[in-house]
Amino acid sequence: MIHETAQIHPSAVVEEGAVIGANVKIGPFCFVDSKVEIDEGTELLSHVVVKGPTKIGKENRIFQFASIGEECQDLKYKGEDTQLIIGDRNTIRESVTMHRGTIQDSGITKVGNDNLFMINAHVAHDCVVGNSCIFANNATLAGHVTIEDNAIIGGMSAIHQFCQVGAHAMLGGGSIVVKDVPPYVMAQGNHCEPFGINVEGLKRRGFEKSEIHAIRRAYKAIYRSGITLEEAKAQIAQETAEFPAVQRFLDFLETSTRGIIR
Repeated sequence: MIHETAQIHPSAVVEEGAVIGANVKIGPFCFVDSKVEIDEGTELLSHVVVKGPTKIGKENRIFQFASIGEECQDLKYKGEDTQLIIGDRNTIRESVTMHRGTIQDSGITKVGNDNLFMINAHVAHDCVVGNSCIFANNATLAGHVTIEDNAIIGGMSAIHQFCQVGAHAMLGGGSIVVKDVPPYVMAQGNHCEPFGINVEGLKRRGFEKSEIHAIRRAYKAIYRSGITLEEAKAQIAQETAEFPAVQRFLDFLETSTRGIIR
């Protein structure tokens, strides 16, 4: 079903069965297969391939040569009907690739809202990306990776399968991540190491000075105090009632499965 206000270039191919919402623009030489849903106001500029099952939300902009919703590169994948779900207002630049999930996980690769994916970024099968994240050029996620809200992934960075990057974390360019990166942390290197907290990012997002100081104390408890991780958790827990932002740090430590960067 194609909404009457959708604009589809004569050279584009939209297969029967695709659902195209109001005011969607599909530019020259795009391909949209029959298992794709595109919500209102989204724009495919040109030469974009969208395979399905894939759902794309509202007011996204997808640039030329992006490949969205292709089957994944996992050798276990045997053509199962898995999905890619993309939220609203994302900017997906040239040659970005996003793959559908696998039945070995939830079967869904999921991208939230208001993210920027710069040129040649890759989101592999079963990844979960939050909201308002930035992926610089050639940032690469392996399968089953979780990126929480407001994270920044530097150019040429690569993140190992099943790793997590916490909210408001910032990875410098060329980082190789093989363990989890806690919220608020700045990190870089091969292998990735912590270098303090993302103070400037927190200020820009409206964190109070007292909250930032509490987050810094939590960071020091983990990385600079010389105490064990369990002792650090107990110390951090004492601040969660007064500073809820610190709770996110503690929750991340409790759910980390690969261990955190050191």
